[in-house]
Amino acid sequence: MTSPSLRRPALSAVVGFALLALAGCNGSDGFGSSGALLGDGGSGAAANISSLSEVIRANPNDPNAYNLRGTAYARSGDTRAALADFDAALKIDPGFYRAWANKGLALRQAGQLDASRAAYDRALAIKPDYSAALLGRGNVYRHMNQPQMAIADFNEAIRVDPRSAGAYHDRALTKQNLGDRAGAMADYSSAIERDASAPEPFNARGLLKAADGDLRGALNDFNGALNNDLNYGEAWINRGVVEEQLGDRQDALASCQRGLSLVPKSPIGQACVQRLVRHG
Repeated sequence: MTSPSLRRPALSAVVGFALLALAGCNGSDGFGSSGALLGDGGSGAAANISSLSEVIRANPNDPNAYNLRGTAYARSGDTRAALADFDAALKIDPGFYRAWANKGLALRQAGQLDASRAAYDRALAIKPDYSAALLGRGNVYRHMNQPQMAIADFNEAIRVDPRSAGAYHDRALTKQNLGDRAGAMADYSSAIERDASAPEPFNARGLLKAADGDLRGALNDFNGALNNDLNYGEAWINRGVVEEQLGDRQDALASCQRGLSLVPKSPIGQACVQRLVRHG
């Protein structure tokens, strides 16, 4: 039972941290020769870059080798080297639509939105049904505050590939920003149906459920996110705040502390821990 002296955060606080948690969502488009993500940065990426450099030395006119190394550079955070490799691939083969799309994503991550959109336009001029480019350009439009253009691209990406969990997820983000909560909820659910291993749609749907007062449903979704990624700090914090709302203060403190250990600068997590310790 919750102590009468403990003032639980109002439900609007749950909405507030929903916006904060979603701020980290940048969309689902990813680098790769076919739109698939390569490995994370670090030693694996360095080894990958080294081996791909050997391939390029042996095959200096192979555009795919440059494209693959560009994706490895991008994943390691070296955008300048990535763009140089994508340009090298496109100099050899100007019709290499995958390299155009990868260049578009690298430019978007560098904040060059107009150039990013232009690169995606080139990819789609060559292959109009390339779902990764549709998804990528949709996210550019989303970042440019052109939500209707973004939704049009996500709709087309879904038409081309109805199994695309990423397109449903990113369309949900856009609908949510437009205030279409029911549409966003439906799209998050569709994303989960297509890929139940991704934590982000569970977390995002949980935030909407919490804001609507469905705290048990929200808790189930945050647990779903954590079942897929135990290092998802925002989901731990979100779970903690909902547990606090439900009166489970001990579990709430443990969840918020776990989340804060993963995202130490989270003001929501800091406030949750301070509040629960103070009234413990």
